[in-house]
Amino acid sequence: MLAAERGAARNTILAYGRDLEQAQEMIGGQLDVASPAQLARLGQGWSSLAPSTLARKISALRQYFGFLVDEGLREDDPTHALPRPATRRPLPKILSHAEVEMLFATVEDEASGDSPAAVRLLTLLEMLYGSGLRATELVSLPVSAVPRDVPFLTVTGKGGQARMVPVSQRAGKALQRWLALRPGDSPWLFPSRTGHISRVRLFQLLKGLAVRADLPPEKISPHVLRHAFATHLLEGGADLRALQTLLGHADISTTQIYTHVDAERLVRLVNERHPLARGRSSD
Repeated sequence: MLAAERGAARNTILAYGRDLEQAQEMIGGQLDVASPAQLARLGQGWSSLAPSTLARKISALRQYFGFLVDEGLREDDPTHALPRPATRRPLPKILSHAEVEMLFATVEDEASGDSPAAVRLLTLLEMLYGSGLRATELVSLPVSAVPRDVPFLTVTGKGGQARMVPVSQRAGKALQRWLALRPGDSPWLFPSRTGHISRVRLFQLLKGLAVRADLPPEKISPHVLRHAFATHLLEGGADLRALQTLLGHADISTTQIYTHVDAERLVRLVNERHPLARGRSSD
């Protein structure tokens, strides 16, 4: 159902599967006939988990029992016995403009000699920071997603949802350099010996670049660059709805996290634009 009807990502399906298997092991019996009392003990056993992990496990169970009820496989839903953890979405890690410039200065210098590996890394970085792609979206791009005459990529995101993502002039130039150097006839934009490069390999490449750019490697990841893309666009005056479309967020509430990050710009906005602030400055 998750795959066919909701289009859930493979990683989501695997995570939910693990959660349900672990829950069945903990109750010591068949999960589909578990009682409210057994589910209450699950909550007690999971009390030491991080709130976000607990919330995911409880969500998996609620969706599972909701499915059983909808399919007529069970008459009651026992998940009222589960706790309701109060989750707080953590603020994303971000990079300053100076840190991003250090990354680009290093990779551009390395790619000046047209080394395929260096040009590939430059292209990956341009597309992470310049288009805000997720790691999985980027490494799994087929060559066919890169049209020659239109500055847009066709990206398949979470849940199999396709969207058009603009490509900056800088990223477009890097792409053309990489396409000229790209080895073989693989259908993938960033091929490897077994298909396309993996998310793990992308992480490794970025960590290595951070070290060479004299930045702490723990600060750099594909998702941090995606956060930097979003935050720096908001700083430049981008509309939140437009940012939602660019990031491929199904819900605007997911995008709104970036309004909490850009606190300095909000304070400046109030000081410059509020009627009382303008009146006092004129006095």
